[in-house]
Amino acid sequence: MLRNDVLSALQQYDAADARRALRALANEYPDDVAQVYFGSMVNALEGRSTAPFCRHEAALQACQALSHEVQPAVARAFPGQSGATWLAPLWVELAGRAAALPFRAEHADAHAAPLFLLAARWAEASDAISRIASWRRIPAPLCWMTEARYRLDGLDAAWPFLVELAWLSPSRFDQLLSRLDDACVNRLRRAFDMSFEGAGDLGDLAWFPAWVLTDKTGLAPLFKRAEPSRQNAPERAAKVMLGLLSLERQGRHHELLETRRELQALNGALYAAYMKTR
Repeated sequence: MLRNDVLSALQQYDAADARRALRALANEYPDDVAQVYFGSMVNALEGRSTAPFCRHEAALQACQALSHEVQPAVARAFPGQSGATWLAPLWVELAGRAAALPFRAEHADAHAAPLFLLAARWAEASDAISRIASWRRIPAPLCWMTEARYRLDGLDAAWPFLVELAWLSPSRFDQLLSRLDDACVNRLRRAFDMSFEGAGDLGDLAWFPAWVLTDKTGLAPLFKRAEPSRQNAPERAAKVMLGLLSLERQGRHHELLETRRELQALNGALYAAYMKTR
């Protein structure tokens, strides 16, 4: 019953009542392990603020405290999705306090956008990202926007951004796929990992968009919406694949042979995957 009193106050975000209930629990059961994680949550409520952050370091420190100290405690008190729901207002508060901080690549996690994502506030995250200059050419905000568009509008809307992210930052692309856990993309990723003969590291994922087009030709219209990135070999290969699909539809055999040779020169493994389906 005493534990339930603490939980009830925590669910209401009532710091004063939660502290009183926690003291009552400690007085009756001083060795109760629940005091540890309840205490972290009560401290978090007592420390709530709307004062804007003036420095990136202060925002990072607050984010790390919520992530490393409070979040594990919340997982003990409110298992499953209810824990994320309880934390959401606290992430939103941090996002509001960080709203005036400009994006800095070395302090990316201090920006408001990833904090809005942690609170599942997808539209607010998208708005915050759109105010970052050249966000589509920077790995962190491009990754954030990709997730925001996926959560808001689904996979079709996110595909162009996923393609650009694979070209720009294979490591962030890999991390994002784990977070999204999309069944369709997961199947493609497993097939890619099993069949693509690359270097055997995360850098191979830059070739993923071009590889997908060797089999899933219906995705070509979505992939065409991807904007130019670094013009690296994987990006050029994807553009060549789009060209090949167009030439195939038009029956332009001479140009098709020349373009196939271009693809082979860019990546032999990709060319082999393409020819296997022809």
